[in-house]
Amino acid sequence: MQSSRIVWRIDRSGSLARLQRVEEPLGPPGEGEARIAVRAVGLNFADLLACQGLYSATPRGSFVPGLEVAGRVAALGPPRAGSGHAFAVGDPVIALTRFGGYASALNADVRYLQPLPTGWSFEQGAAYPVQALTAWYGLLGLGNARRDSVVLVQSAAGGVGLNALAILSRLGARAVAVVGSEHKVAFLERELGVPRSRVVLRDRKGYARSLDQALKAADASGFDIVFDAVLGSWFKPAFERLAPEGRYVLYGAADFVTPGARPSWPHLLSRWLTRPRLDPLSMIAENRALLAFNLIWLWQSVERVPSAYANLAALELKAPHVGARHPFAEAVKALEELQTGRTVGKSVLLIDESP
Repeated sequence: MQSSRIVWRIDRSGSLARLQRVEEPLGPPGEGEARIAVRAVGLNFADLLACQGLYSATPRGSFVPGLEVAGRVAALGPPRAGSGHAFAVGDPVIALTRFGGYASALNADVRYLQPLPTGWSFEQGAAYPVQALTAWYGLLGLGNARRDSVVLVQSAAGGVGLNALAILSRLGARAVAVVGSEHKVAFLERELGVPRSRVVLRDRKGYARSLDQALKAADASGFDIVFDAVLGSWFKPAFERLAPEGRYVLYGAADFVTPGARPSWPHLLSRWLTRPRLDPLSMIAENRALLAFNLIWLWQSVERVPSAYANLAALELKAPHVGARHPFAEAVKALEELQTGRTVGKSVLLIDESP
């Protein structure tokens, strides 16, 4: 049975101004799928980059952005052969979507669904999967974080950064947090109890010196892990301060992004030409590693999703911090706010009523 839904669709990537709110039909869920009546949508920097055509996994042609949602199961398609349904109509769930999340309703593969944790709101659920899984995979899967590891976390007051700090706290690691503004410094001190001596405010002139001071405060001579989604001129000072066997884990390049609906090509060219370059032979002598990833691997390896969630659950993290809430009708405004870099924690879109 076909129904209608409201989505934010872009006819082709290249400009955020092309994102339009439209009504369109939605067919019944197929085999192994569930229809989700969406109540909250998690916003990610990748959504913005996809609309601007700067995200490698962006679909060709028309698409609906959005990588994660939370809501209730509204209908179920036929189960896959040899398996039953793990969910029932009415169940509150969170879902990874690999695009398509900016919608009042969607059909999703049940293998990417998880029950909404008890006591969590839909907005907290929508704030959870992408950024928590990113932090878990980057720090534990690649970074080998453990007790007493000294870890530099870039963009520490963002959604991934807050999850990273929470994971490191559970492990008993020593985190150094890097943020871009004073109000974020105050937030980390007030809400997470991060010592001011281990919070670094990004400043191009004094950044290297601030890293040294933070290392001293952490009683360390180098970082075991640098966890970074900024790159740019911030890369080299942090990489040079990796301890022997240190791992630089890179999962983004936010320094390429500028305000505005369209990408700034002169800015992109400048950042591309001045991007960091490493000599593999020097890395051997220094015993340092660079590892890079995109969470898109989860959609290519669906069999790994349950264990990824289980490993996260074992850490017993608190519900994520939602720093900005926007009506679903204000998606473009919400993305423009995210683009400024002033937000703290996760930004979400809220839908009061879903079909």
